Amino acid sequence: MAAEQGLPLYNAVARRTSAVLIRSYSTSFGLASRLLPARTRLQIETIYALVRLADEIVDGVAAAALVPRTEIGGLLDELEADTERALRTGYSVNLVVHAFALTARETGIGTDLTRPFFASMRADLDQVEHTEATFNEYVYGSAEVIGLMCLQCFLDGVPLPDDQAKRLHEGAQRLGAAFQKVNFLRDLAQDFETLGRSYFPGVTVAAFSEADKHRILAGIDADLLVSGAAVAELPANCRAAVALAQDLFGELARRLRNTPAEQLRTTRVRVPNPVKVRIATRAVLTRRVAGPVGLRHDGGNQAVPGNERQP
Repeated sequence: MAAEQGLPLYNAVARRTSAVLIRSYSTSFGLASRLLPARTRLQIETIYALVRLADEIVDGVAAAALVPRTEIGGLLDELEADTERALRTGYSVNLVVHAFALTARETGIGTDLTRPFFASMRADLDQVEHTEATFNEYVYGSAEVIGLMCLQCFLDGVPLPDDQAKRLHEGAQRLGAAFQKVNFLRDLAQDFETLGRSYFPGVTVAAFSEADKHRILAGIDADLLVSGAAVAELPANCRAAVALAQDLFGELARRLRNTPAEQLRTTRVRVPNPVKVRIATRAVLTRRVAGPVGLRHDGGNQAVPGNERQP
C-alpha cells in the first residue's frame, strides 16, 4: 500500500479508536458530543480519549494489570514523551496519541496545555492530600486545560476580540473546574477507600459534614455561573452541546446537594439515564427554537433562551 494511501487510513482508524474508547467509558459524553458538528466531535473525542488513557495509568488499571508501582510513573512519562513527539511529527504508534496529535496540530493545542495536564496526572501517583495551592494547581492541569483544549476546537482558528476571548477562556476554565469538583464530590468515598486520595483541602472524608458539602457546592455554583454566562458567546454550532454538558453536571450538583453528607461518604450519586435523555432533549429543542443558547443559574442550571467529563 502506498504511503499516501496508508496515512489517511491510519488517521481514520486512530480517530475511530479514540471514539470507541471514550464512548465506552462515558454515556454522558456520547449524548453531548452528538450535538456537535462531525469534525468538532471527532476532535473532542481524541482529547478525552488521551485524558482517559492517562487516567487509567494512575487510577488503578496499570496496578490491576500487576505493573509494579515503581514502574507506573515511567508509563506516564512515556505517554507524555510520546504525546510531545507526536505533536512535533504528526505520528505515533499509539493510535490514541496519534489521533490526539492530529487534533492538536489542526487546532493549535500545544505543550503549554499538555504539560500541566500530565503534571496533575503525575501528582496522583504520590499526593494523597492537597493544600489550597496544590488543589488549584491540580484542578487547572487536570480539568481547566481540557476546557481550553475543547475551546480551541470550538473556535477552529476564528479570531476574536480580546475581551470576548478572555470571557470564553475563563468560561472554559471554570466549566472544567466545576466538572472536576463535582466529580471529586461524587467520588468522595471511592477516591478515599480505593485510591487513598482526599482532594478537597481541609476535608476529612471520615468526618465529611453538611458544612463541608455546602461550601464545596457554593464554589461549584460560582464556577457554573461564570461558565454559563459564556455559552451564548460560543460559535452557534457548539452551544447546545456545551449547554447540555453544563446542564448534566448542574443536575448532578443538585442531586449531591439533596444527598446527606453522611451518605456521600459511602454512596456514589449519579444521574439516571432517562433523566440524561430528558435533559438532552431539552437542549436540542432549545437550540432549534430559541437561537442562542445560554444557561441561567437557578438552582438546577436549566437551559433558557437568551440568558447566561460524566454524571
